[in-house]
Amino acid sequence: MNKACQYLVGTHDFTAFCASKSNVKDSKVRTIFHATCEYQADEIIFTISGSGFLYNMVRIITGSLIDVGQGRKPPEVIRQALENFDRNTLGKTAPAKGLYLKHVVYDVNEKKF
Repeated sequence: MNKACQYLVGTHDFTAFCASKSNVKDSKVRTIFHATCEYQADEIIFTISGSGFLYNMVRIITGSLIDVGQGRKPPEVIRQALENFDRNTLGKTAPAKGLYLKHVVYDVNEKKF
């Protein structure tokens, strides 16, 4: 799963990782700074930090990483989806249960509105 996580790091067009019901009309390019998974007792902890996220993006990433971890998909499925923008190659959207936003950082140099 960590190998698959590394394909996420960087600036990419995350069209394949966006829910079909998304109303994003501008760019679906986002930057992922950090993506890892680690085992803690009987849990898997996914940590993903980035410049922003699309609707259901983290849930789609999580579902896909779970498929990789269970051997249903190879780690390269993440890279392939980033290259061909095909949502159908990825795993199911993980349920929201257990996923949460931990921390938000705003650029202090940005204009205040």
